[in-house]
Amino acid sequence: MVATIILVFLIGYILITLEHNLNIDKLIPALGMMAICWALIAIGVDGFDQWFDSTKKVLIEGFGAFTHEDKMHLMEETLLHHLGKTAEILVFLLGAMTIVEIIDYFDGFDTIKSFVRTKSKRRILWIFSFLAFILSAIIDNLTATIVLISILQKIVKDRDTRLWYAGLIVIAANAGGAWSPIGDVTTTMLWIGNKVSTLKLIEFLLLPSLVCMVIPSTIASFLPAFQGDLADSTEDAKQSHPRSATMLYLGLGAIIFVPVFKVVTHLPPYVGMMLSLSVVATFAEIYSNARFTMADATSHIGQHGHRSPVHHSLSRIEMPSILFFLGILMAVAALESLGQLFSFADWLRASTPKLGTEFGEGVSDLVVVFLGIGSAVIDNVPLVAASLGMFTEAMDDPLWHFIAFAAGAGGSMLIIGSAAGVVAMGMERIDFFWYLKKIAWLAFLGFLGGAICFVILRAAIA
Repeated sequence: MVATIILVFLIGYILITLEHNLNIDKLIPALGMMAICWALIAIGVDGFDQWFDSTKKVLIEGFGAFTHEDKMHLMEETLLHHLGKTAEILVFLLGAMTIVEIIDYFDGFDTIKSFVRTKSKRRILWIFSFLAFILSAIIDNLTATIVLISILQKIVKDRDTRLWYAGLIVIAANAGGAWSPIGDVTTTMLWIGNKVSTLKLIEFLLLPSLVCMVIPSTIASFLPAFQGDLADSTEDAKQSHPRSATMLYLGLGAIIFVPVFKVVTHLPPYVGMMLSLSVVATFAEIYSNARFTMADATSHIGQHGHRSPVHHSLSRIEMPSILFFLGILMAVAALESLGQLFSFADWLRASTPKLGTEFGEGVSDLVVVFLGIGSAVIDNVPLVAASLGMFTEAMDDPLWHFIAFAAGAGGSMLIIGSAAGVVAMGMERIDFFWYLKKIAWLAFLGFLGGAICFVILRAAIA
């Protein structure tokens, strides 16, 4: 039965990886393999001789001798435990997504366009690289990429030139998301799972992530694509909402407040995110009502579909991503509960060549580097979810910080290796092989430079 469950997981994983080839949304195989894996566990629970206690991170002794009722009760408790942990991540993401949509409702991100006051291609490259690096740490790398490419389309009219900018934005956004607990889904998973703390994450990863962004941007600034000036644009300036800047800074400040709330109260991050959402939503409703007293409400409703900015923002939440995370995290939890990830971790420790410094329980640097390279080929969410069940190192062990960096920055090496890359691919119709030829080597050098920087910094901190 264990082999069957693993086979179902692998088939689902392959279908997720081939999402774009099969034209099947990855949430479908994710939800399917989650349900089938747990169904098989429930049907064959009497045949399992080991069970992993996710709370204590140890295999339960004598599980094979448990009665059917005891095994079913333990399975139900384990399922509820994993559902609760997964729900923490999903509710957190829902709050963050809603705040971002509220900012966009008030044209808040148009404010960022005012930062670009030069025609120099090289200067614009650095402006967008640093904006992607900073914004992704606040509103996550996926949203930062969407925002910046949308602005880029208004500034850079030549598509061939814009593709180069988009590629560097993907690298910078993934690098920026790695050092912030709210900058990437995988980093958020480690943070909510109490594997990393905010201050230690910044201490270990800010400099390596910066190196990961600076190296590709520096090299790219000498390439022909970034030489000279942009042609003048004749596009008419769009009139933004009068509260656009206010809502931008309020929304970003509310998201930044969440880690502070967690440190002060020690409550789960989703509680702070709900508080931030309530504050932002309150101001959004106030400003929206004020706007209706001055403008034609009918035309505004026609534009947004909802009078309430909160209702409008909630209607734009990307639910397929939320359901995908639910499916993949609960599917990985099934393998963890059977003790398979724990056994695989032991095999990794025993078989992987020990290059460089080892982590707490003998995990080689090479394992984490392979994880980073693997995240460029397959989705980094299940890779990090698996690592949470494989390794039992304590909170803020350098292993977790290296995993956060590798999974976040490693995805830049292929256009399909990260959510930021996939959305850039869709927005600009970036060809897979064009990215592989033009951008991948820059991303690899940045990843390698950041990894080396991490190893040096880890030794200095230790």
